Amino acid sequence: MKHALEILGHSPHDRESETYLKVVRPREYEALSSAAEENVQCGNSAIVTAPFIAEFQDAQWLGRTTARFTDMGASVSVVWVYCDPETMNLYIRKRGAARDAAKLADWSGYLSRIDTDFRPLVEHVVINNCTSAKPLQHQAEALVKSLMGLELD
Repeated sequence: MKHALEILGHSPHDRESETYLKVVRPREYEALSSAAEENVQCGNSAIVTAPFIAEFQDAQWLGRTTARFTDMGASVSVVWVYCDPETMNLYIRKRGAARDAAKLADWSGYLSRIDTDFRPLVEHVVINNCTSAKPLQHQAEALVKSLMGLELD
């Protein structure tokens, strides 16, 4: 992806431009989906992680994707990771990734472009990634147990 952006004349850290959003990101997500599909076809479990914000707002995409994986015998579970703006800022600063520079340079502008109250249009589990929440390890253990049909402690 970084190389594709450079070939197109953009910074390899670009995640905000129209070129990234309309040209690179769709191919990146297609590759991610193809890798998951290939694993499922081979009988493997697959956990796909990406900020599927646009996709989770698209009922048709959700329906097609769920149907495709269900037809292959997979069970589809949607998990939404929530983070409040203050914690998000803390994590992004701590990460120190070049791709976040534009977000941090105009934090209020970045926040104005995202809906922190958004949730996927389908049934989903929310993992709370705020600093005030239960530790992620405990939430992840509860999620895995529920996906496996095990009783929660």
